Amino acid sequence: MDGIAHIPNSDPGGSAEPSLGTRFLVFAQPPYVQGYEKPELVWLSPGAGQILAGPADKYMYVADPVEPKQPYAYPVLPPYPGALRPPAEPGPDGHFDHIGPDSPLFLATHSFACARRVLDICENYVGREISWFFEPTLARLEIVPHIVDWDNSQSGFGFLELGEGEPGKDTTCFALNFDAIAHEMGHLVLLSELGILQGDGAGTEFFSYHEAIADFISLIGLLHFDTALDRILRRTAGDLLVNNELDRFAELSDEKQVRNFNNSLRLSDVSDDVHDHSKPFAGCLFDCMVEIYQRLLFERGLSDIDPRRYSNLRQQMAPDLIEASLQASKSSYELKHFASKAALQEARDIIGECVVRSWAYLEPDNLTFEMAAEAMLATAEQGRARPYLTQMEDCMRWREILW
Repeated sequence: MDGIAHIPNSDPGGSAEPSLGTRFLVFAQPPYVQGYEKPELVWLSPGAGQILAGPADKYMYVADPVEPKQPYAYPVLPPYPGALRPPAEPGPDGHFDHIGPDSPLFLATHSFACARRVLDICENYVGREISWFFEPTLARLEIVPHIVDWDNSQSGFGFLELGEGEPGKDTTCFALNFDAIAHEMGHLVLLSELGILQGDGAGTEFFSYHEAIADFISLIGLLHFDTALDRILRRTAGDLLVNNELDRFAELSDEKQVRNFNNSLRLSDVSDDVHDHSKPFAGCLFDCMVEIYQRLLFERGLSDIDPRRYSNLRQQMAPDLIEASLQASKSSYELKHFASKAALQEARDIIGECVVRSWAYLEPDNLTFEMAAEAMLATAEQGRARPYLTQMEDCMRWREILW
């Protein structure tokens, strides 16, 4: 046993339709962010009845300790040996969407659903199941939904832990923050697919690449919520280079941004600090996605701007001109909303698939941004991103990742 309490052996699904997946309620952004006060109904890939009490499935499980717990640190690792709170039970139909934000069990279902949704997305992009890097030592990922008086989150060998700086206060509860969970899941998935370092990483950009990819996984995850897609596109009239939710990482309030994807940083602009050094590569991934999105809009008659003819146009435009352009397009945007949304979803999947599948070309002990960029181009040439190779390469050269 690895820390699961009261898991039933029978299928609770009853008359459910297991092929459709299992329903949960998830906040696309923390509920204190305006416009995201209500959770969205999402479907996870396991069929109804396959996610059991906990929640728990073959990949991961929630362990909610009764006693205050210290964050894991080697050599102390899962499974948690102490007493656990009663698990969240599925409804008679096998789903968990009956457990809402007012329930004391919601942190358990929400943290599980966020983590499992990110894994679903990455498995869809890579086209197969992903095996954890900590197997066979540990079979499943342990999710601890709240550690009191710990204003942080972390992931590691078999665990994902979410802090709660002030009990009962949403703004310090990481279990309600999809971005934070998705970021940590990005690290876990990348370690599982790319592999772990044999050395200390000296002379490589392994750690900075990890931060860039973890950030981008959280971005891609956000774009799988209808709430976020509709709000982002309507607020910006389809212009993704205007500051909005899309270019924020782990938004802590309406005003504060931890990291901004929509930046103009090149490698020569940043320090060797792991997080600072990651920004140009993360920004490059954002650039590539936006270039593909703008190209799709142009090809489908939704925009008059051909991005192939106006390279770096936005970096040359003054802010007042950008704002004037945005205001002019808002009046006509609503008639193009759903077509624009489809274009953004396609661009999201093209670049997401390209990034995830590029990991097969990389080795952790000699990884550099240049190698990562070349792996992406090699992957793009074999897949759906092939028509956008030139634009992707231009983005990489502008960021000084390729020369």
